[in-house]
Amino acid sequence: MSTDTKAPATTGTPSALQSEHGSTRIAETVVSKIAGLAAREVSGIHALGGGAARAFGALRERIPGGTTNASQGVSVEVGEKQAAVDINVVVEYGVSIADLAKAVRRNVISALERMTGLEVVEVNISVDDVHLPSEDDGKDEEPKKIENTSRVA
Repeated sequence: MSTDTKAPATTGTPSALQSEHGSTRIAETVVSKIAGLAAREVSGIHALGGGAARAFGALRERIPGGTTNASQGVSVEVGEKQAAVDINVVVEYGVSIADLAKAVRRNVISALERMTGLEVVEVNISVDDVHLPSEDDGKDEEPKKIENTSRVA
């Protein structure tokens, strides 16, 4: 019986991030930013993140010099060769959620695999809200006044 304590050699496909000259590690924040930007590119996405995250994001944008948090509403798990992504979205009213989810997945997977070399094993999408055009914080025209007309003479 052998008491060899050496770890077994890993077999399988080599990663684009590993070579005989060294390895590349990509931080979770990098992956979440790429995924967030890729998700926002899809037409029909109003915002990313839950209610509290969106409220803090809106506050941050109003501060002079403040920027949008590209990874808001995105959480990721990153391994040596693979990544998994969870995205919370708010969709525009009238958009097919099933078609939108397919487009978001396709865009996120494409961007991550192209930019990082990681294999994306899953992109889970949670639709947290539907944005209505009337919810644009007063950006629409003023509500029309209903004239008081009598229906009887």
